Amino acid sequence: MSQPITQGWDCHAHLFGPYAQYPLGEDRSYTPPEAVQADYLALLQRLGLSNGVLVQPSAYGEDHGLLLDTLAALPQLRGVVVLRADAATRLAGLRARGVRAARFSQRSAAGGNFAGSASLEDLEAMAAALADEGLHAELWTDCQVLPDIAPRLRALPVPVVIDHMGGFDAAAGVDEPGFRALLSLLEAGTVWVKLCAYRNVLGDADLERARPFHDLMLKANPEQLVWGSDWPHLRVTPVPDAQLLLETFKGWAGSDERVRQVLQDNPGRLYG
Repeated sequence: MSQPITQGWDCHAHLFGPYAQYPLGEDRSYTPPEAVQADYLALLQRLGLSNGVLVQPSAYGEDHGLLLDTLAALPQLRGVVVLRADAATRLAGLRARGVRAARFSQRSAAGGNFAGSASLEDLEAMAAALADEGLHAELWTDCQVLPDIAPRLRALPVPVVIDHMGGFDAAAGVDEPGFRALLSLLEAGTVWVKLCAYRNVLGDADLERARPFHDLMLKANPEQLVWGSDWPHLRVTPVPDAQLLLETFKGWAGSDERVRQVLQDNPGRLYG
């Protein structure tokens, strides 16, 4: 790449703590190490990126104190909240505070949902309210369920951002029906996708097994792709180097123009 990116976005990260000020929810399913504002700002500086998107982690439930305080202190960041349908009235005014989306889950495991997450049914019930507030939806899902839920996603009145490249199955290959459904949704502009390859090839010595999936997404619709570090890489051993993840993306992107599109232009439209 001829010139470094200095105004780009990391579109998926989480904060935890300090716990003395922001204790985790009692009903959580995991207890991560602290990952505080200063740590994340240092990461952005190391990556050469200027902006970030913080996603509310399930360990905080619907207590958004840490997220909203951070957005107030750091206007270069944006936020993604987690709210269920019965709390839809809490969406009012969040955009002005730096929030851009609400996150939901619909997965093949855990009965279709994940502890501490809002469901696809919550999304459908809240979609009109999200649209009214100028917010979009982010969905943690996987390719096993995408063929079944694709019609429901097409019917939504708000943009839908698919986390973690749709949880594709590298062993199943690029012709697996669920991944093809994801490509179809992406090509039609129904969804955006966060490029975060490592989560789908955990245990591999390198990321190359994910590249064919990455390449097909770039071909399907490069205007609706963003990149996320997934810092601080919850419950992953060994912890990946976010710098290596970013450099891998840049290498796979194929051109400076495409890198700028995914790191700057696209997230600027979605989160700016």
